[in-house]
Amino acid sequence: MTGVRIEHVITSGTFRLDGGTWNVDNNVWIVGDDHEAVVIDAAHDAEAIARAVGDRRLTAIVCTHAHNDHINAAPALAEATGARVLVHLDDRLLWKHTHSDHNPGGYLSDNQRIPVAVTELQVLHTPGHTPGAICLYLPSLNTVFTGDTLFAGGPGATGRSYSDFPTSRRAPSPLRMRSNPKEKTSSTGTGNASAIERTAGNCAGSTSRRVATDSSLRGPPAPFSWLSCIARPKT
Repeated sequence: MTGVRIEHVITSGTFRLDGGTWNVDNNVWIVGDDHEAVVIDAAHDAEAIARAVGDRRLTAIVCTHAHNDHINAAPALAEATGARVLVHLDDRLLWKHTHSDHNPGGYLSDNQRIPVAVTELQVLHTPGHTPGAICLYLPSLNTVFTGDTLFAGGPGATGRSYSDFPTSRRAPSPLRMRSNPKEKTSSTGTGNASAIERTAGNCAGSTSRRVATDSSLRGPPAPFSWLSCIARPKT
């Protein structure tokens, strides 16, 4: 294969926060070409992710936020590949809940560019689900990786520590301004496809996702165009 492409790996493990533990499946995304790649959200299984990367040079391991199920395999993958782990500065305290003895390789900021192959990912800081939650915009493939910023039809869950519901309602604004939402389809891991403009717009009036429940996270793996890295409870 040639050219920049997106690959998808599903890994399984647990999400832990505020004294609770849940079995989850996570979407891991790999962006790159035949020679180099970036991993988005190294969850649970560093060996499985490394196998998917293959003999390509891994240039970065990008975390959409620092909940344990999105970062727990990141240090092991970094050690195996030599790639730096990148997380937004505002999630540095949450990172320490999982990796108290290991610092990220670098910190991200809004509008930062992450080069990969012949393209780049643009960092969009979208706090609310966590203080340092981000989305990653890939204009060359008309794709946005949401992390847990948006679920289908509204904002991501904000019922746990480090989350803030009012902030999450404002988070989609930069997505609408920077990523031409009318040209994209929102097909997250939580339900039916919807336009980014509609999904982001629903956040302004949403009150139903202040506290997440297991059922609110269920759904099939997200197809391409609007890609979620959301953790889904195992069924």
